[in-house]
Amino acid sequence: MTVLPHPATGELFGSPVPPASGWPGDPARPDTPVARTPAAVRRLARGATLPEIDARVSVCRACPRLVRWREDVAVTKRASYAGEPYWGRPIAGWGAPDPRVLVVGLAPAANGGNRTGRIFTGDRSGDWLVASLHRVGLATQATSVHAADGLELVDTRMVAAVRCAPPLNKPTTEERDTCAPWIEAEVGLLAGSVRVAVALGSIGWDATLRTFRALGWDVPRPRPKFGHGAEAVIGGPAHDVLLLGCYHPSQQNTFTGRLTESMLDDVLGRAAAAARMGG
Repeated sequence: MTVLPHPATGELFGSPVPPASGWPGDPARPDTPVARTPAAVRRLARGATLPEIDARVSVCRACPRLVRWREDVAVTKRASYAGEPYWGRPIAGWGAPDPRVLVVGLAPAANGGNRTGRIFTGDRSGDWLVASLHRVGLATQATSVHAADGLELVDTRMVAAVRCAPPLNKPTTEERDTCAPWIEAEVGLLAGSVRVAVALGSIGWDATLRTFRALGWDVPRPRPKFGHGAEAVIGGPAHDVLLLGCYHPSQQNTFTGRLTESMLDDVLGRAAAAARMGG
């Protein structure tokens, strides 16, 4: 097992995480501050720029269970990726810095984003999502393989409610709340350009509503219910944001036919069209 220093903290641990200069697009620097407690997350998220949020998210260590899990996965690895380095760190948001479409997911996959260092990259969920984004004109290519594969999102940004891969894809409520200031700070910076938010799954739906409410936007009451193709309007100070619900492109949904390519294209196509029409 290779032991390498953490790019921001210098701590040595077994996860083969690359130094800051050795991974495509790594936002962290040796002087990037590291959040180790919920209070530190709140402090470091407050008032940060988008590049600062990306960097600080990527070295966050505020949830001990998630830190252990993501780094253990990066050491043990899936057999099919045994010869590849793993990112093994939290995943920053990715895409356009002034998006009109915001895609909100739950958390990185253990052998997807946790391996490749980019959200919805290197797993079947990412394959489905990016292929659909490409078909509706929101991505420059149909595949998302690794962080240096040339993919760009068109007027679109992806974020996750929780930035570390959780065991069984289920973060605890405490972990969700600890991570919340990151998405709130990020969406707060993006909200001026966002016209449509696509929530993947009920957790993405709830996270989107919770985030905009925390930012002072007018979230409908009673709380809109999630469903595939569900719509709600979130009122803002200068413009509204259309919220669209979409089943998560997980294997559980795509293998069973609960989510089909045409269903995914319908929601993302609706998002693309509404974003172009928005003021």
